[in-house]
Amino acid sequence: MASVSTYLNFANKTEEAFTFYKSVFGGEYSGTGIYRFRDIPPSDELPPLPEAELDLVMHVELPILDGHKLMGTDAPASMGFTLAAGNNVHINLQPDTREETKRLFDKLSEGGKVTQELQDMFWGDYYGSCTDKFGINWMFNCSEKP
Repeated sequence: MASVSTYLNFANKTEEAFTFYKSVFGGEYSGTGIYRFRDIPPSDELPPLPEAELDLVMHVELPILDGHKLMGTDAPASMGFTLAAGNNVHINLQPDTREETKRLFDKLSEGGKVTQELQDMFWGDYYGSCTDKFGINWMFNCSEKP
């Protein structure tokens, strides 16, 4: 079955971020959990990673709402990654109820920054936005009427 997921790159904060997201959304990681760089089989084509990077997260996947998967990795500079946080991506959540919208909004904005308080909007949704403590932007749209 076709699907869409969101992939997040962090600078050595993936495990902390996904532990937080798991506390917000519940559920379990897909597969066998968190895959680490030390799980990559040795290869003549890949240089060995520094010892300090072997326990970083190579891949993690957490189902969140309605089958959407949030995925992530640490992005070691030694592998050529250069991270630049920005405002060009937001993860949009559309919970079924205002209560669930408020719960998720409050948890994700804790320790982060509210960019727009939850409120009824002219397009008819209960809407708000925040940036979490890891710099990820979230939008919330709930169509349930008060």
